[in-house]
Amino acid sequence: MTRLSVLSHPMLLGFEGIERLIDRAGKASGDGYPPYNIERVAAVNGTGEALRITLAVAGFGRADLDISVEDNQLSIRGRQDDDKSRDYLYRGIAARQFHRTFVLADGMEVTSADLDNGLLTVELTRSEPERQVKKITIGDQKTQR
Repeated sequence: MTRLSVLSHPMLLGFEGIERLIDRAGKASGDGYPPYNIERVAAVNGTGEALRITLAVAGFGRADLDISVEDNQLSIRGRQDDDKSRDYLYRGIAARQFHRTFVLADGMEVTSADLDNGLLTVELTRSEPERQVKKITIGDQKTQR
């Protein structure tokens, strides 16, 4: 049985990759930790679209966080080591690890990241694509054979 989707319309050629991205995004939803915001911010100098992802990472330092982009996927990891030298009477703040992923569209670029007061902000921009018009000449089949 063949699986049909919205992107399998005969007029949509070459969009199979988008379907894979949608599947990846669904699998990357995770457990909700850490909480995050995504906001559209004003573009600087007409650079195109600008977005900001803010994650609440209280208790994590710069050395505990790792940000990488691979295959159009932004990965943010947090690792904290358990301090064995402390003797807790009650422990309500656990040393917790997380892995949060975001699927990025083509042309999206991470421009910066900053950690301030327990909030990690990651800035992204997408440049305006240049419009290209390409004239295609029609060849003569008789001369090509």
